[in-house]
Amino acid sequence: MTLRISAFFLLLFSIIFLPFWVSVLIGLCLMAYFPVYVEAVFVFILVDLLYGAPEVKFQGITFVSLIGGALALFIVEILKKRLKYYPKY
Repeated sequence: MTLRISAFFLLLFSIIFLPFWVSVLIGLCLMAYFPVYVEAVFVFILVDLLYGAPEVKFQGITFVSLIGGALALFIVEILKKRLKYYPKY
């Protein structure tokens, strides 16, 4: 439990002080390491609230990171169930 909370604060720190692509990589790694790491999706909501602007190429959607994070969590959870070496939970 302490490791999961520490990982959340690491991800939060990376969102505030590091480039976005570093935060995305850390978020993906944490999604793969922890079972159902929904904290990353909540942090990506924070990213959109702090830095988000409507994207013309996405039809004016502001919450691009939230949608991408939720899709990534869904895909990672499906992949974890299909991998042989990942323990069942």
